[in-house]
Amino acid sequence: MKNQLICLLLLVSGYFFSQTIPTEKLDNYFSYIENNNLGVGSLSVFKNGKEVYAKNFGQKNIPELIYDQNTRYQVGSVTKMMTAVLILKLIEENKLHLNDKLSAFYPEIPNSNTIVIKNLLEHTSGLGSYVVKEGEVWVTGKASDREIMDLIIQQGKSFEPGEKVAYSNSAYYLLTKILEKKHQKPFHEILYSEIIKPLNLKNLASFVPDQKNVFLPYRFEKDSWKIIDKEIDFLNVMGVGDISATPYALNIFINNLFHNKILKKESLKLMEPVLGKEDWGRGIAIWDFDHHIFYGHGGDTLGSHALLIYNKEADLSVAYVTNGERIKKEDFIKNVSDLLYNKEIKLPEIKGKE
Repeated sequence: MKNQLICLLLLVSGYFFSQTIPTEKLDNYFSYIENNNLGVGSLSVFKNGKEVYAKNFGQKNIPELIYDQNTRYQVGSVTKMMTAVLILKLIEENKLHLNDKLSAFYPEIPNSNTIVIKNLLEHTSGLGSYVVKEGEVWVTGKASDREIMDLIIQQGKSFEPGEKVAYSNSAYYLLTKILEKKHQKPFHEILYSEIIKPLNLKNLASFVPDQKNVFLPYRFEKDSWKIIDKEIDFLNVMGVGDISATPYALNIFINNLFHNKILKKESLKLMEPVLGKEDWGRGIAIWDFDHHIFYGHGGDTLGSHALLIYNKEADLSVAYVTNGERIKKEDFIKNVSDLLYNKEIKLPEIKGKE
């Protein structure tokens, strides 16, 4: 009965999507955000594989900001969806299998004899999140692979594989290292050869020291935006949260993914959560905005945030990136989704000075 209801909702979702993008309503929403200093970022909407709406907002409120149409944003854990795609490509090539044990690569990890690739992909491994140590994000300074691996071992397991779901940065760190072992090259080269080059993604890149034309993160304090002086050292989160991109490039990626230009249809199905049973799949999660079902991934660093989602029935995708967040990204995009589906929204409340 639950699955029948979900199928009905999916049909309704596609039926009620406006074939005409409500440009004026979206413009009014972003003008409100910008005029009231409620955020800084960019958004891109694709319909049927092509961009139908794009907006930069809030940048004028940071006088010293220099940027152009190619300036990228750090997208945090949206990176994980690409890492998962790279793993599925190896599985398609029969160079890796979902049931391969972690012990074949890293026998020193707790429970490695029972943790398999599938567990790592879907956050059911029971491993922790190495980016947090003693309750704080510690990967803001240089850390060696050995330090990170030792911490993963030290954090141990919190449950048996497959017992439940718990988001694990450690799992995706290990998946990245497995990719590097299989390809015999570093993550940024794998990403380039397997995704960036084939899709001609000029404005999507893995992290490199002294990278150029990437937005710095900002925090709103009192009445203005201030640069956040403490951010993650992205060399510590390669394949986990290091990628930077424009929203247009993100949309190119997710449209090619869901149009089966990167993976076979069967492989993509493996990545997706099972509707009615899972919120997390194997590198892809579900967002339900008033019964409009989107698939994708979100990302957060200490100062930048992103959401990349796709609705199958309407062949619609939304890529949102911000380096100055005052409205939670899920709430922000719920408003965008409502507008796209011809719903009225309540404009975000303007709070007092922070």
